[in-house]
Amino acid sequence: MSFSKLTRRGLMKTGAAASAGLTLPTYLRADGHSGFTNAPTGSTVTLGFNVPQSGPYADEGADELRAYELAVEHLNGGGDGGLMNTFSSKALQGNGILGKKVEYVTGDTQTKSDAARASAKSMIEKDGAVMITGGSSSGVAVAVQALCQEAGVIFMAGLTHSNDTTGKDKRANGFRHFFNSYMSGAALAPVLANAYGTDRKAYHLTADYNWGYTTEEAVRSSTEAMGWETVNAVKTPLTQTDFSAYIAPVLQSGADTLVLNHYGGNMVNSLTNAVQFGLRDKQVNGKDFQIVVPLYSRLMAKGAGANVKGIFGSTNWHWSLTDEGSKAFVKSFGTKYGFPPSQAAHTCYVQALLYADAVERAGSFNPCAVVEALEDFEFDGMGNGPTLYRGADHQCFKDVLVVKGKENPESEFDLLEIVEVTPVEQVTYDPDHPQMAGGSLGTCNPGA
Repeated sequence: MSFSKLTRRGLMKTGAAASAGLTLPTYLRADGHSGFTNAPTGSTVTLGFNVPQSGPYADEGADELRAYELAVEHLNGGGDGGLMNTFSSKALQGNGILGKKVEYVTGDTQTKSDAARASAKSMIEKDGAVMITGGSSSGVAVAVQALCQEAGVIFMAGLTHSNDTTGKDKRANGFRHFFNSYMSGAALAPVLANAYGTDRKAYHLTADYNWGYTTEEAVRSSTEAMGWETVNAVKTPLTQTDFSAYIAPVLQSGADTLVLNHYGGNMVNSLTNAVQFGLRDKQVNGKDFQIVVPLYSRLMAKGAGANVKGIFGSTNWHWSLTDEGSKAFVKSFGTKYGFPPSQAAHTCYVQALLYADAVERAGSFNPCAVVEALEDFEFDGMGNGPTLYRGADHQCFKDVLVVKGKENPESEFDLLEIVEVTPVEQVTYDPDHPQMAGGSLGTCNPGA
């Protein structure tokens, strides 16, 4: 039975349950319901921050939570206001959202879909969260997005890179600011061709879940289109910590390039194992062996240390950008926490502000009003330059960064350098592109 059907059945039983002395979920109680799920009626509004506090992506989760807490501070009028000062929309006034003070609850996704759904469900039903945001895994994002669609709340995805999130598994109540696998492939391929040539034999190691699959597909299609050959592609468990058994066969494969479709702790471990096996010191097919990491982050670079030097990848945002929005965010985050933010922190902070701004512009917390306010919304001043929240699939389109590990970093945070800012036109695709095939947004669900 669907969540929405349970909601309708629950509403019919509200009176009987109350008279029997039963405790109803927050979203079914009369004092918390006004036409849509968890409509705020008091002086506060609750947001749910669902991040990986354990598991292979816990570093990203910790930085996401820092960013959310900073966003709440700014929305409530504290601190220096951060990106609210540079955001092209001026709807946010630092007095909460629609005059209601912002409060929040947190959950641990554990980088597991079932755990993530359970924590999101608890925040909606028990804590009265009107919006759920977060995550550092596309498997988690897809699962929680589907739950939020059923429950009738908005889902503002955190760090999720799989094409599926706004492709075959897109939902009307879900929105993604982060870039995706297709964009990484489109941005990386020309840079790789220029650096390494068009005659390469690639071996892919791929995390065994939807992000890994779509990232491998995107990088394979973009590199094969420029002349590369894919020698082999091997799936690796998300829970894997030692990749030695997966690296050894690469040496016998005839490949001269290893593509690590891994993220977070997986990438740190697989890259470390690859370097330990001496891959970066070898010559194959008359060429220096190369390693590529399609999706990079500062936190991963820090974990892998010197092993990232000279290795290309793509990223959604980087703290070294010099636009006014990026500088404002780096200043706010750095002042509060003592170090620069990661791309995970940036995308989560921006998502929190974009949601609050949409509510202000819509004049309502009703999910359908928020959806209407976000669809085809164009904005600037949040880093990455002019950005469009496309209505057709709820995907943000903006410039994409190609980076590589710095040869001579000046600090523990100065590990990646931007080698190209790929213009948005180069990474834009039609909503029905084959890599996004299947699925439908459907219609907004306001829930109760």
